[in-house]
Amino acid sequence: MKENFGLSAALATPFDADGEIVIPGVIEQAKHCIANGCKSVTLFGTTGEGASIGMQERKQVLAAMIAAGIAPSQIVMGVLVDAAEDAAAQAGQALAQGVRNILLAPPSYFKNVSDDGLFKWFAAVFTMLGAHARDVIVYNIPSVTMVPLSVSLVGRLRAAFPDVVVGVKDSSGDWPYTETLLKTHGDLIILIGDERHLARGVRLGGQGAISGMANLLPREVQAMAEQGADDANVERFVDELLNYPVIPSIKAILARLTDDESWLAVRPPLVSMNGQDSDKLFASFGALFRAKAA
Repeated sequence: MKENFGLSAALATPFDADGEIVIPGVIEQAKHCIANGCKSVTLFGTTGEGASIGMQERKQVLAAMIAAGIAPSQIVMGVLVDAAEDAAAQAGQALAQGVRNILLAPPSYFKNVSDDGLFKWFAAVFTMLGAHARDVIVYNIPSVTMVPLSVSLVGRLRAAFPDVVVGVKDSSGDWPYTETLLKTHGDLIILIGDERHLARGVRLGGQGAISGMANLLPREVQAMAEQGADDANVERFVDELLNYPVIPSIKAILARLTDDESWLAVRPPLVSMNGQDSDKLFASFGALFRAKAA
């Protein structure tokens, strides 16, 4: 029997002044997260601006991480594209290097699509991957995609592709949905993306999280993800963070914690957090996690 998934840090991606990925920064952050309680790191998910990272960059960063001693079994690869062919290409590239899992979001350009249409899209991706298809965690994040994955669709995918679909990352922030998912699909790795629901979800059988907050507070989030331990400070800070654009906010705090301004940059169409908002948010972070902010 496999051990629980545990905590994976949804790595932020640092960029230089020319907009290129700072690969040493990615590697350093990955090693920091793994050394502080994360069982894996997730490259190019939502927090990592994965929808803005192309095939060549993905190949280069993944190769550099493995060369730096981060085992493929400690890496999850986010795939956030619309064309099934592109999804299969990105997933196949990572699977060929032995990554632990693929975090696969639904196509999101077309809205109000049916479960039948989504099922066919996922089926097309898996068919293109062929024998390489394995260890896919489907990604429910309707606040970003506007394309929710219903509990029944998850069941259809699991039934049709039992050797491929192994889990769901639920970043819906909708507790009744999360609870139903946990009760209905206990055979799957259920990961809770909203840290405010994480500990409660783990106590109901969730196997952990892929968490952007783990960039900042890996030990605190680990206790939530692996032990189901409540952490009111983490939950309060997530509430505060959601008053701002999330990705630039996480990167602004990371820049201060590491004293490295390359974390401030984001790729268009996102824009970096302004200094005034950054000051306010970091003050809130410091009030809750003084040792971390000192």
